[in-house]
Amino acid sequence: MHNSITCAEYFKQHRAFDRCFLELRKKWRSYGKAAGKIILKDATDEERRAIGGIVGKNFFDDQISFTFAEFEAGLQKTRFVPVDMKELLECYFGEAMDTNQEQREREQQKKQAFLEGLCQYFAREHSDAPTAYQWMRAVAEQGKYGYQLIIREYAKDADQAAVLVKHIGLSLAKLQVRQMELLTRRGETETERPLAVFAAEISGNPHYFDRGTTAGQLLLHALCFWQDRELPKTSHEWRESLLDAGLTPDNISSMVHAYGLQLLTDTGVHPAYDAFCRLGEPFVITLENMKDITGVSVRGDKVFIVENEMVFSYLLEHVKGNDVTVLCTSGQLRSVALELIPLILTAGANIYYSGDLDPEGIDIADRLWQKYGDGISIWRMQSEDYKKSISDEHISDARLAKLSHIQHPTLKETATCILAKQYAGYQENLLKELVRDVKGQSKNTTSIE
Repeated sequence: MHNSITCAEYFKQHRAFDRCFLELRKKWRSYGKAAGKIILKDATDEERRAIGGIVGKNFFDDQISFTFAEFEAGLQKTRFVPVDMKELLECYFGEAMDTNQEQREREQQKKQAFLEGLCQYFAREHSDAPTAYQWMRAVAEQGKYGYQLIIREYAKDADQAAVLVKHIGLSLAKLQVRQMELLTRRGETETERPLAVFAAEISGNPHYFDRGTTAGQLLLHALCFWQDRELPKTSHEWRESLLDAGLTPDNISSMVHAYGLQLLTDTGVHPAYDAFCRLGEPFVITLENMKDITGVSVRGDKVFIVENEMVFSYLLEHVKGNDVTVLCTSGQLRSVALELIPLILTAGANIYYSGDLDPEGIDIADRLWQKYGDGISIWRMQSEDYKKSISDEHISDARLAKLSHIQHPTLKETATCILAKQYAGYQENLLKELVRDVKGQSKNTTSIE
């Protein structure tokens, strides 16, 4: 070791060897021995002379090359003999010369120890609610159910990652205990807990479990493990997962605008919405409003649903006084819309849905049809309607790719036209046709498929 220390001090005092030793370290970590070829580009005169003196070569070009084995053999002929290369590199850099593979293995062992420690923590602290332990055991052994999120946070700050995981485990434990309590109390109905209140209770931050936050994402992974379900792909599925766990997300921002739709409760027609209908006024239905709704009653035998708020307002200006029911979903279907639609179909009404004639609008209509089948009629979204509604907005290839999965026959044909022209079509360009259909003045009320 003394030779290695003395040799390292010598090389550190001669800056011409700086780049050489950096490359020697890389090779040692790759191979764990004196192996590989070293190339130094744009070598200085000092580097050529210094390194040439060790390996026994004369270098004249700007780029010099030599093998690690040649450098080591040269060292064994110096006054520092015998030289142990691993010891020399460790003394030179002041760090252990583990190979990359050894470093990866050690890091993996540390990760597993971190996860194992959390398993033991949950087994000890939440023995009354084993789901927390079972979740963490699955994370550690299967590398699933939020593993990547946890390891990402662990790489940033192991202590904070532990706090995050413990919060999720505590959440699972509380939710499981609550569920078990409800099962033992006959006649007691479950009361949902607002997500923000629950988040504040767990972490002190009401936004801790908001959708899109790291904690919110990890909680969802844990809930899906507990509920034995796939990770949600839509906001509606996300909401369902929370509701099944007894947590209520924001019920206000999920809304539908409506006209002519009566909401029913166990005691009859909802008085507030009945007043809107009698006055011929549009109104808003939020998911919060749907809590006690058991059914609906519609005007006429058709319910027209449009995607766009401006189109909805235009329709109302022209159909007020007519015996019609019109809804507006404002783009992607919210959870409240997905609760209303089955009630409308149960009431025996036919639903006619019309959206923008672009990849997003076609996709929404197609998914709605795939979910409810023939209960949904596609309205004013045929290829002929697209040609009338086309705008000068060019559609990117990334957006056009969404049309490759369309299943509805009519929408598939329209998608082909959109792919050919690559321009978006909008409902605003079909206002007269939409009004005529709703008022029932068109011979084919439909352009409806």
